[in-house]
Amino acid sequence: MLEKLRSCAAQIAGVIVGKDLQIRQSLTCLLAGGHLLIEDAPGVGKTTLAHAIAISLGLPFRRIQFTSDLLPSDVIGVSVYDRTNGQFVFHPGPIFTEVLLADEINRASPKTQSALLEAMEESQVSVDGLSRPLPQPFFVIATQNPLHQVGTFPLPESQLDRFLMCISLGYPDRASERALLAGEPRRDMLKHLPPVGRPADLLAAQAEVKQVFCSNALLDYVQALLAHTRGSGKYAEGLSPRAGLSLLAAARAWAWLDGRDHVIPEDIQNVLPAVAGHRLHAVQREGGRALHGRELVSQLIQAVAVP
Repeated sequence: MLEKLRSCAAQIAGVIVGKDLQIRQSLTCLLAGGHLLIEDAPGVGKTTLAHAIAISLGLPFRRIQFTSDLLPSDVIGVSVYDRTNGQFVFHPGPIFTEVLLADEINRASPKTQSALLEAMEESQVSVDGLSRPLPQPFFVIATQNPLHQVGTFPLPESQLDRFLMCISLGYPDRASERALLAGEPRRDMLKHLPPVGRPADLLAAQAEVKQVFCSNALLDYVQALLAHTRGSGKYAEGLSPRAGLSLLAAARAWAWLDGRDHVIPEDIQNVLPAVAGHRLHAVQREGGRALHGRELVSQLIQAVAVP
């Protein structure tokens, strides 16, 4: 199973060149059973990465282009009256898939963004008083543009907290960009990507990840990290219990990708920026520069000693 996931990573790296860390972070997130947010400027390959992941893992996917006029019913579905039988018939929306590519999610209104909350937390949606389960596995891979760009709505904290990881691609290095300029268009490459795995393979890999051992000492370390964000006075809000569970799940997946059956402190530190960076905000101080989430995470790692 591990070899299949490594083959998937290698295939994705052939499309998204020079971004091995971000590809590994993405696979870590999915192995941990979480949802992924990719935040960066337009044109750096966010949507292409999401497509390459879904195709390589053999997961059926649907894409929604989020816009300011998108309605919750456009995501979840709607009940339409059928005259032949005199009843309302539910027509499922694009959310009923195994991978939902939510492109430019922060261009939709908060009302439409909130349509994903129940689905991301409970893998179901409630329509007309009925709870409808979503396919398994179910993942949301969302892309987001920087908030300073025109036409964006900030994601509320409740929505951000449901994304297990948030990553950023950044601009490619010189060699990678040259390969992009001289090579085949990435969109054309996607058309020829073969599925390396199947949904059943991913479910089996997730089951193995859950069996990765985490010692009591490392549980103490995770609790110390959480407690520091809540009691140090440096953060506007501390990390939630969901964030702690996400951190453990991601650390287990990171260790599994290394071929280990146990978590080490470096696993927690490696996944912490992507798990906590979008959840932490500095306390506002007059005259001081607001620290970025990744800077706050770096300070957190330095402040909390490994047991």
